[in-house]
Formats: sequence, structure tokens, C-alpha cells
Amino acid sequence: MSKLWAGRFQKELDREADDFNSSLHFDSRMFRQDIEGSIAHAAMLAKQGILTETEGAQIIEALGGILADLESGALAFDAEAEDIHMFVESVLTERIGDLGKKLHTARSRNDQVAVDLRLYLRDECAEIIGLVKALLEAVLEQAKAHADTIMPGYTHLQRAQPITFGHHLLAYCMMLIRDCGRLEDAVKRMNQNPLGSCALAGTTYATDRSDTSRALGFDGYTRNSIDGVSDRDFCLELMSAFSILMMHLSRFSEEVILWSSWEFKFVELDDSYTTGSSIMPQKKNPDMAELVRGKTGRVYGSLVALLTTLKGLPLAYNKDMQEDKEAIFDSVDTVKKCLRVFAPMIRTMRAIPENMYAAAGKGFINATDLADYLVRKGLPFRTAYKIVGQTVARAIEENVVLDKLPLETLKEYSPLFEEDVYQEISLETCVSKRISAGGTGPCSVREQIAYVEDFLSERSGT
Repeated sequence: MSKLWAGRFQKELDREADDFNSSLHFDSRMFRQDIEGSIAHAAMLAKQGILTETEGAQIIEALGGILADLESGALAFDAEAEDIHMFVESVLTERIGDLGKKLHTARSRNDQVAVDLRLYLRDECAEIIGLVKALLEAVLEQAKAHADTIMPGYTHLQRAQPITFGHHLLAYCMMLIRDCGRLEDAVKRMNQNPLGSCALAGTTYATDRSDTSRALGFDGYTRNSIDGVSDRDFCLELMSAFSILMMHLSRFSEEVILWSSWEFKFVELDDSYTTGSSIMPQKKNPDMAELVRGKTGRVYGSLVALLTTLKGLPLAYNKDMQEDKEAIFDSVDTVKKCLRVFAPMIRTMRAIPENMYAAAGKGFINATDLADYLVRKGLPFRTAYKIVGQTVARAIEENVVLDKLPLETLKEYSPLFEEDVYQEISLETCVSKRISAGGTGPCSVREQIAYVEDFLSERSGT
């Protein structure tokens, strides 16, 4: 396939250099968006009288045919093409002759690729946001089922205070809600039309950028033609949102891995989302969670790679910017794959409440509640804290939990201890009395569940 830019050159491009320069093998995935943008451009040229109405209609019809043939498989990508833009234009010219060469009037590949990429990422974001919501629904389902399932809460991976499994899972729901918001915000800033910026300076033709913006579903057009072709902030912002989302999935994966180990055994993953060992027949490995945790680094790497690529580029377009696509495409693919496996893995995960409760009974996680008991009796908190620390040391010495220390022993540390102390430091009481907003108490957990349900309901149509 001859190069559409070859007129000025006396020699053909070196074969190795040609392969190195080519981007078709990865940017061909934008063929729908490339043709969509070209159709909008051709329609605008015809409306503005830059093309005749007949010419515009012929180009649009031919582009529609190319799209249909690519989607059906009747037309294959030509490996000799430099990129998706030149491939489509070459096929168009083959089909309708010199008229096809008029399509590129008042347009450059610089603004063409910028519009293709925004359209492609906008489409992908809609799917990814849907996948995040599907995961949110799966986590919420488990949280509702285990709103009253008592487990130990941790700080520093040390047992800290009693909570419910539902409350713990709802923390991930809040993260996922923020992830949806970040993705939606990124799309808002992305949704500006660069088409019409041309190479960098605009065009001498009387084009109508508002027309192509409406046709392509953009909220408006980029206000500076240099920025229009050289901006890749929208890629960076989206990849940053992906990285935060993957960080949340990685943290969740780490806990699932811990919870499913014999040391915890708080959950059991479904066989469909685990694998075995080639040598140890007893093993049930949480490989899906481990892969999500591992692929998080891959998404981080793509973000850092693109930041590094862009950091020293002068305005406007530079060929270095071709490196944006493999990075953002790989991030999109990785995030989608992780979300698609994560949601059903969580939905089919089986909690083991008896193991959670047994773990909550150890580690003195009701110590804060014992201190609060003394505070309600009139002691300053710091005094109560010291007394409870002493009783914990005594319990460790006698190898018992706090609620098994005799009342006589407790009174050695404070005469304020009475028989009612044992009810006050039971796990059920410790959880039910966490009445502050956002806490693990039953009313708060129900409010959190309602909040997540409202979020999903409000966005059910988006």
C-alpha cells in the first residue's frame, strides 16, 4: 500500500523503519470511531459547501460500506497500512476513486487520531462504569446477607474491635462509588471535540466545529487548536482513575486471599474462581484474586510510562504520542478483564460466620468497650484506658479473655466494675452500641446499605 504522504520523498521507507513506524496492529481497534468521525466530517464539509451534497453523500455511503464490511469480516485490515486512518482512506479511494481523496480536506491525522481516541475511550468508559456497578451490586449483595455477621476488625493486621462482615464489605462499596465518580468526571473532561484543529493551527476552510461536535455527541469543541492535537490529559486522567480502581481491587484481593487461607478461613471461594496445584492435591489457590493484585502493577506501569513519554514534549503533535495508545488500550483491557472476573468471584464467595465469630472472641477486641464502660461510670477516658490495659495484661497472664475474668479480679483494678460489665462487653453489645453515623451498628449499616442502593438506583439508566 503506497503512503498517502509519499509525494515529497525520493526513496521508500526502510522496511524495518516502516514496521517500527506502523501503528495499525494496535490502533485498528478504533476503526468504528475512525469511520464515525469521518462520516461526521464529510457531512459537515457538505453542509458548509466545501464538498457538494452529492459528494458528501457518496463518501458517507462508502464509509458505511467499509464499516459494515469490517464488522462482518468481509474486509480485512491490510498489514501494509501505516495506521487505521490511512487504511480507511485508502480503501475509500479504491472504492470511489479520487472522490475519496477529498475526505481529508480541512483535516489532519493529528486531529483525526485525537477525536478517534476520545470517542473510543468514551465508549469503553461506559462499559467499564457498567462493570464497576456490577461489582458494586455483588459486594452489596454479600454485605446485606452478612450485615449482622460478627467478625474482628483490624488495624495493623492486628485484631482491633468487633465489626460485622457487612460493614467491612460496605467500605469497598464506598470505594467503588468513588471510582464511578472519577470515571464519570474523566469522561466529562474528555468529551470535547478536537476535530477541526487540523495539524495544529486550524484551517483556512470555513468549517463548523459545532456541527461535528453535535454529530459525535461531544459537549463542545476544544478551544485551542494546538491543545486540541497535543492534549493527552484525558488519557492520563482516565489511567489515574483506572489505577485507583485497581488499587481498590488489589486491596480487596489481598483480603480475599487472607480470608480464604486456613489461617483465617473466613470465606471459601467458589471452585469456578480458584485453581489447584500440580503437585499438592489438597490445594485450592485464589489465583483470580492474585492475578488482579498482580495486574494492578501493570496498570500503574502504563500510567507512569505515558507520564514519562509526555513530560518533555514540545507543542504540538510529536510521534512520541503514538505511545499513548498501547498504554491506554492495555489499561482498558486489563481493567475490564479484572472486573469481569472479580464480580462473580465475590458473588459466589461463601462466608463462614462461625470462624469469624470465633476469631472475634480472641485478641481482646472488646477492650475499648470495657474502657467505655468505666467512662460511663464517671472515670476519665485516660484513667479507664490504663485500668483496662492492666486487666488485659492480667488476662494474658491467666490465658483467658476479658469476659472470663471473675468480677472479683476486675474489682482489684476498679470498684466501679459490676455484674453488668459482662453484658456490656459481649461481642453483640459491642457491635450494637456502635451508634455513630458510619459505624458498624445495625442502624448505621442499614443506612449505608440504603445509600449504596440509592446510588445504584439513580444510575440504573446510565
